[in-house]
Amino acid sequence: MKIRGPYKAEFLKSAFQEADWPRDPKPEIAFLGRSNVGKSSLINSLLSVHGLARTSSTPGRTQSLNFFTINDRFRFVDFPGFGYARVPGNIKSTWGEMATTFLAKRSQLVLSIQLVDSRHEPTKQDLQLHEWLKEYEKPRLIVATKSDKLSNNELKKNLEHIARVLDDDSVMAYSAKSGRGRNELWRAIESAIQQRQQVGDRELN
Repeated sequence: MKIRGPYKAEFLKSAFQEADWPRDPKPEIAFLGRSNVGKSSLINSLLSVHGLARTSSTPGRTQSLNFFTINDRFRFVDFPGFGYARVPGNIKSTWGEMATTFLAKRSQLVLSIQLVDSRHEPTKQDLQLHEWLKEYEKPRLIVATKSDKLSNNELKKNLEHIARVLDDDSVMAYSAKSGRGRNELWRAIESAIQQRQQVGDRELN
């Protein structure tokens, strides 16, 4: 199965509570990370669609789960960014409850892509999210964004450091500006969707 372009990518809905989540069984890929790590830019870059996921220089702008239907076959889910101090406490609490419930219960979820900034040390929140995904054995991938901001030597050094800190060898470099890592990330997404489909086929048989 090849799903890399051309894309029919459409914004489906924003969900502020579980009752608003789509009910059909399409596979879903979640994008998670701290505020301003570049989730929306990465989604737009992956799909070669300018402005589908809204970007902003103001951290904490995304305040809901945003669902996008891709090729009428699967969905991207853009999570709220975490770790932005100026977001009101009641909204932070809602985000945490919604994210935890989704990641723990969502049967449609086939891959969680955790974004970290390739230029910086993983934060406490980055570590907490990664440990949560490991503990609950969720399919996951770490993507280091903004790789175009570093030289090749700096990037190699930082990727190795991120892998050590998070105790995970599957750290992929990505640049929404240059497209670095785009094909590799699509292959990981394709593989996750294929694995889910194979499980479904076995259950039917």
